[in-house]
Amino acid sequence: MKSYDVIIVGGGPAGLAAAIAVKKEGIDSILIVERDNQLGGILNQCIHNGFGLHTFKEELTGPEYAARFIEQAAELNIEYKLHTMVCDISKDKVVTVMNREEGMVEYQAKAVVLAMGCRERPRGALNIPGYRPAGIYSAGTAQRLVNMEGFMPGKKVVILGSGDIGLIMARRMTFEGAEVQVVAEVMPYSGGLKRNIVQCLDDYGIPLKLSHTVIDIEGRDRLTGVVIAEVVPDRKPNP
Repeated sequence: MKSYDVIIVGGGPAGLAAAIAVKKEGIDSILIVERDNQLGGILNQCIHNGFGLHTFKEELTGPEYAARFIEQAAELNIEYKLHTMVCDISKDKVVTVMNREEGMVEYQAKAVVLAMGCRERPRGALNIPGYRPAGIYSAGTAQRLVNMEGFMPGKKVVILGSGDIGLIMARRMTFEGAEVQVVAEVMPYSGGLKRNIVQCLDDYGIPLKLSHTVIDIEGRDRLTGVVIAEVVPDRKPNP
């Protein structure tokens, strides 16, 4: 069984930054395990600018920002494996991974860093009633489809949630020819940056409805519409 001082699960910005920091502290035996086909994580689909202002003192797109970390990791000869999924981490820090080339392999680690990023809450976690038709996506999934895979999820769009990715995708879908009818936000304030509200919604005439949420989904095989209602202070729809 091969051993490493540090195994990092996830090759996105957090995993790369952790690996670089560990290497600079004098630890050479490092392995990054990434399940995607390239390093960089979520940054690869964030093609808008605004990254790098604090770290590199210049404005970069997501892929440019990721490339800086990838280049640093390459210069430091940090080992990584792509298309590799972590299946298990034992209490003794034995990390079981799986990929096409090697099958299932076990590695012994002295320390394991978890840098797998976050998961968007799907429609089921939001408890929206209605059928389960095609045409409902999390903002991150829609962003990957448009920016990396070259697919348009739809032509008439309603966005639920006004976090930064929701706001940025409202602008992105508009750029690609879709009609974004509304951005609904259950809270009485937006979760995104003020500049994103101005640059992504106001500049393109996209309405933002605060204290509103989706209460019903229409359509059987394919989404045909959503019903939006105002919510009262406890975030329940106003009857």
